[in-house]
Amino acid sequence: MARLQELYKNEIKQAVAAKFSLDNPMAIPRLEKIVVNMGVGKATQDKTILESAAESLGKIAGQRPVITKAKVSVSGFRLREGNDIGCKVTLRGARMYEFLDRLVAIALPRIRDFRGLNPNSFDGHGNYSLGLAEQVVFPEIDADRIQHTHGMDVTIVTTAKNDDQARELLRLFGVPFRQPGSRAGGAGGQ
Repeated sequence: MARLQELYKNEIKQAVAAKFSLDNPMAIPRLEKIVVNMGVGKATQDKTILESAAESLGKIAGQRPVITKAKVSVSGFRLREGNDIGCKVTLRGARMYEFLDRLVAIALPRIRDFRGLNPNSFDGHGNYSLGLAEQVVFPEIDADRIQHTHGMDVTIVTTAKNDDQARELLRLFGVPFRQPGSRAGGAGGQ
């Protein structure tokens, strides 16, 4: 069992239930999934860029990514409907907890001038999104072997009813939110 999964079952679940006075165990917020997305706009001109992005994402997530296609044509970007433009991975279960553990303990501290994540990047339904400017913050990626750096979006989907419950859940998992009153900065413009 993953370290954070065990922590959730033994400590976090009870702490969240006590803080929000939740009697029903099914009402206690939990992580549902983590979606990691890499948009590679340059893939329309060079397919090798998309292949290298998919390979990097596969190493980071521990499972093979799905290639995403354009839904509409945009002539200004030379984009046709159906073109390969990115890749994504949906993580659930033990892989999800292991990815969150690596993100919080290893990747985020490796970001230059990191001052914490924006605590207001919730969507109103308890889901949190953050952006990373480059994939080399993960130790699985060898910085000497990559030709192109790719940014990625990480969305953490929870079963929380509101943002306050989700914020408390992620804080107990160790997600480093920026303290109120500190200056902006950090991960990929967050």
